[in-house]
Amino acid sequence: MKAHSAPRKNIVGPNVRRIRSAAGLSQAELAARCQRQGWDIDRFTIARIEGGSRWVGDAEVLELAKALKISFQQLYGVK
Repeated sequence: MKAHSAPRKNIVGPNVRRIRSAAGLSQAELAARCQRQGWDIDRFTIARIEGGSRWVGDAEVLELAKALKISFQQLYGVK
């Protein structure tokens, strides 16, 4: 019998992981960037976002994009 995985709670997580890794940032470093912007977030929450187990609001997508120094469209896979 096949185990059922929980449905993804966001669509940006895989792109956050890919872009963060390509930039040479750890999850903790990304969380620190977000914190300097005023968003109280930790490495564990970044991991949950990347893994798709945490819902991400539109304002949070903007904060992630700003911390990664990219456009928010890139987090949705739009070039």
